[in-house]
Amino acid sequence: MTMSLKLRPITLREANAFVAEHHAHHPPARGCKFTIGCYDAERLCGVVIAARPSARMLDNGTTMELTRVCTDRTPHAASKLIAAATRAAFAMGALRVVSYILEHETGTSYAAAGWSRAVEQVGGGSWSRAGRPRDDLGLFGSVPKAPQGIKVRWERSK
Repeated sequence: MTMSLKLRPITLREANAFVAEHHAHHPPARGCKFTIGCYDAERLCGVVIAARPSARMLDNGTTMELTRVCTDRTPHAASKLIAAATRAAFAMGALRVVSYILEHETGTSYAAAGWSRAVEQVGGGSWSRAGRPRDDLGLFGSVPKAPQGIKVRWERSK
């Protein structure tokens, strides 16, 4: 059986509903610049959400971040979404696109889309600070809403 994956624009609401159902460790995104859905026939099998960079030092007006890449494990959907989002970001004037994965994840889909693993790793931990409290813990503060461990940045420049 031959699989033919197709890309379509989707709304953030649609993308977030997919993330809520399928993402292994992140909640839906709060906002975006754009979203893309990947379909196998008429079945949504993956989404990518692109936004401004989470790291303030990278938010220079020419960098975008893929904040969510989520699939139902359909082969090649993740790399197809990453490549499409990269092209879209460059078409919108971005000069660099970044994304983060957990330290134990391989990054195969990013490599397949032509991305490079950045040299540095990014420390984990809570986003909450005394001067800007964040509710980044789950029910009763026992389980984080998102992983707080070490992350690895992947990137692609124009």
